[in-house]
Amino acid sequence: MLTRLKTGTRKPNPRYALISFSQDLDREPHNFREANQSHSWRSAMNVEFQALQKASTWDLVPPSQATHILPCKWVYRIKRKSDGSLERFKARLVANGFLQKEGINYTETFCPVVKHVTIRIVLSLVVSQDWPIRQLDVQNAFLHGHLTEEVYMRQPKGFEDPSRPHHVCRLRKSLYGLKQAPRAWFHQFSEFLLQHGFVGSQADHSLFIYNSHGVYILLLIYVDDILITGNQSNKVQSLITSLSKAFAMKDLGPLSYFLGIEVTRMPTGLHLSQNKYTCDLLIRAHLQDSKPCATPVASGSQLSVMDGIPLSDPHEYRSVVGALQYLTVTRPDITYAVNQVCQHMHQPTTVHWIAVKRILRYLKGSSTDGLFFAQGNTTLVAYSDSDYAGNPDTRRSTGGFCMFLGPNLVSWSSKKQRTVARSSTESEYRQMAITATEIVWVQQLLLELSVSQHSPPVLWCDNISSIALASNPVFHSRTKHVAIDYHYVRELVIARALNVRYVSTTHQLADIFTKGLSFARFTFLKSKLIRSPLLSLREDDRRHNNSLRDTTDTTS
Repeated sequence: MLTRLKTGTRKPNPRYALISFSQDLDREPHNFREANQSHSWRSAMNVEFQALQKASTWDLVPPSQATHILPCKWVYRIKRKSDGSLERFKARLVANGFLQKEGINYTETFCPVVKHVTIRIVLSLVVSQDWPIRQLDVQNAFLHGHLTEEVYMRQPKGFEDPSRPHHVCRLRKSLYGLKQAPRAWFHQFSEFLLQHGFVGSQADHSLFIYNSHGVYILLLIYVDDILITGNQSNKVQSLITSLSKAFAMKDLGPLSYFLGIEVTRMPTGLHLSQNKYTCDLLIRAHLQDSKPCATPVASGSQLSVMDGIPLSDPHEYRSVVGALQYLTVTRPDITYAVNQVCQHMHQPTTVHWIAVKRILRYLKGSSTDGLFFAQGNTTLVAYSDSDYAGNPDTRRSTGGFCMFLGPNLVSWSSKKQRTVARSSTESEYRQMAITATEIVWVQQLLLELSVSQHSPPVLWCDNISSIALASNPVFHSRTKHVAIDYHYVRELVIARALNVRYVSTTHQLADIFTKGLSFARFTFLKSKLIRSPLLSLREDDRRHNNSLRDTTDTTS
């Protein structure tokens, strides 16, 4: 039989074009030639090009020999909703900014993104004050920024001007891919907010605060995603209207899906999870049908660079571990395990890959778990702990901390210390200094948010010697090499800006960030940090039933 493959024919047969729509839903094209064969992607490119023309992004000019011309390309993404269903096809024209030359077509660069700790603190305030929170999406955000440098780019493929095919685009507005594009957009957006009475936060430059005549509004910006909340719904709506007139905004309504985080509002609080992100990661790693595991890391397990055989292709390892890093935004229970596998990105081995698979298997059985924010006070409490000389290769200690704003977990960390500690006291004390630094920063942020602290923050530690070192005014000779940490923590204690107290190891919540634990110990500490949405709903039902019972008793 003479088949198309034997004759060397690789062009798709037109009679099978009916399956092109299903292919569009499952696969993103890699280049313009593939996308141009689909009606859906051609429409998406046309929408993007019309938006660029409407914004007067460039002018066509004849090229010169001295002009540094940047190439450009089309990037294609399938946008999906939180439930995985199709939302839209998105085509983006991107300039190849990696070919830019500093001092010629760009000077300064930075990308403004709000810190996740700031987002969690604001969400905690939203729940405590029962404020509405809205989400906005800026369409073609970088096109709103004006360029001060001369940047030239080739005409986009498939949309060349037939009357001037050899002309180039002189960019007037910033474009995705340019190194100065985020800076230009943020400057344009922040200028608008400052003119309307907002004040930029010094603790987090992506947080803007409006406080005047009893109106209190908070705005957080993460590149082109915006969250707005405040004490008056009509003023928040008025701000959204003003923003929509100045920029191409899309009002997404109440917060439900932000940066891959699913937000569920309940009568008693707010639940955050990354269920869809977790399921997509399991599919990418081909472990969607794997057997769930009880803990993300074995008890007492320590990874070494000498374990196992180096992987022949470490690309998949680095890709999956990088994705796991973002998953720790709502999953503090895997922070230590992810920190361990991240330390071997340069040369992963088979043993390290097995450790990554164990984390994924653990996520398979707990994909819906996440943070829960409930109503409560604004007292700041932190836990600090360290695993002395835990690294088998460098003998450095692993330190961890977690911080609560009232009943809500807002900050945590698990990180290998920079230097080798000579004793467990030194290791614990260095971690106390790191935790104290985070406490001071959060205090500054809360001060800007007009959140009062009626008592100094409490730092719980399970090392008596470290607590004595922080409280003892006598400077011991054995602590000269930790003088900076000593003076920093000691001055906070003297000024009564920090209260260091002892907690038993049994109730040390930061223990989950420093070492691998047994199933019973891990489950106990995990229940203090995160919860599943089913448990949150059960708590709502319990509180509702108690309220009905109290009402019945009062009536009787």
